[in-house]
Amino acid sequence: MQITMKSIDNYESEATITFDAAELEKTKGQACKQLASRVSIPGFRKGKVPPVKILEQYFGKGAILDEASEILIRKGANDVLKTMTYVPVTEMKPDIVTLEEGKDFVFTLTYTPYPKVELGEYKGLEAEKVVEPVTDEAVEKQIKHILENNAEMVVAAEGDTVAEGDFITLDYLGTVNGEKFAGGEGKDRPLEIGSHTFIENFEEQLIGLKVGEEKDVKVTFPEGYHAKDLAEKPAVFHCKINSIKHKVLPELNDEFVKKVSKFESVDEYKKSIRMNLEVMNERDALVKQREAVVQQAIDNMKVDIPPVMIDNRVQLMIDELDATLQAQGMNLEIYLAGSGRTIDELREDYREDAEKNLRMDLMLEEVGRLENIEVADVDINMEIARMASLYRATPKQIVKALKDNGQIQTVMSNIRHQKAMQFIFDNMAGAENSDTAVAETSTEDKTSDEKVANVEEKVADKKSADVEEKVESAVDKNADS
Repeated sequence: MQITMKSIDNYESEATITFDAAELEKTKGQACKQLASRVSIPGFRKGKVPPVKILEQYFGKGAILDEASEILIRKGANDVLKTMTYVPVTEMKPDIVTLEEGKDFVFTLTYTPYPKVELGEYKGLEAEKVVEPVTDEAVEKQIKHILENNAEMVVAAEGDTVAEGDFITLDYLGTVNGEKFAGGEGKDRPLEIGSHTFIENFEEQLIGLKVGEEKDVKVTFPEGYHAKDLAEKPAVFHCKINSIKHKVLPELNDEFVKKVSKFESVDEYKKSIRMNLEVMNERDALVKQREAVVQQAIDNMKVDIPPVMIDNRVQLMIDELDATLQAQGMNLEIYLAGSGRTIDELREDYREDAEKNLRMDLMLEEVGRLENIEVADVDINMEIARMASLYRATPKQIVKALKDNGQIQTVMSNIRHQKAMQFIFDNMAGAENSDTAVAETSTEDKTSDEKVANVEEKVADKKSADVEEKVESAVDKNADS
């Protein structure tokens, strides 16, 4: 067998594979066995392989040649994959050049290869850790938030009017140029005055109204409004106040402190709040420092990401959105209709984040390769245990679910990326040993974009089986512990 590789353009490559005529003839015997195993041939029990001449009469020479070519294409694809560090981004598409009796079998495989990643500096990187001081204002703001969470909602007395901070229910009917529009009507809709959940300057115009009173509220839809047909258009909402509740905050005293905490006095409680805020600021500073270091490593890298790879990641993000919506009783079609966007506009919205996430993945994958970062059994056990706890399942149930959904390789990849990220942190300039979890720097779980199908999937099955066996083995070792 001979393999010749060449680049077609910036993103596509082609492998030309040649099997000599003798290999093709030999493979015809294997093809006959496969064909015979799938059908019953008169005069032969099923599974019994008749002579090639009889099979040629039964199936035709072309069918046997086609079967042999599929066997050799799989073998050639397997050998091509062995020369690669990473599985290609796209499936390998075979195209037969020559398939004739007595001649060499020649075919090509066209694919988009995994992009070449040239890392810059990723060790010894520096980023300042800036811890914001906790001010008295921050403490008071936190206390106010706690008081609001413990506030009592009191039905307004007769004759009271809507005020800032009140909770109301109202009916409304919106029109643009005197015409109703989709989503412009609500009945007994709850609203917190001052929350700014409605259109700008809507809530302010309700202040001063009593229960039962009505008013035309005039607003203008913002430029970036999700329903594009309404953007920048003036509208009138006819509103009626149905109910008013005042938010009554509790008094901050020792009794309140004892009720909501383990402390005995307001002073002790404030000191505790300050300490908690200091810890949070320390953590936030560490997260920002690490994010800055990771971004430096990404910026120092050179890579030309194939557009198809970005398209795959965008589609993955859309699929994840659809799954989330379905879990909430919606679907993507309803979501798009409500937001006034098309699927193409959604794809474009996701494209920047998709490319950003891919750049991080590519950087971490290459760091992991260069630094020989491996995923050990203990790493797998910890991740499976974490997922089991999160989803309230057993480790074996998690492994089964991952296998059923084709996510085994994703888990392995995520673990390796986390370890590569930790390696970067551990090798920062002036880095000190820290038990802070890598998870503090946000890294969303991402499913690999590389989809192997047709020719390629049969080759990749062996690699996937090895990964699954590794995961199951790691879980089995601690199944009884």
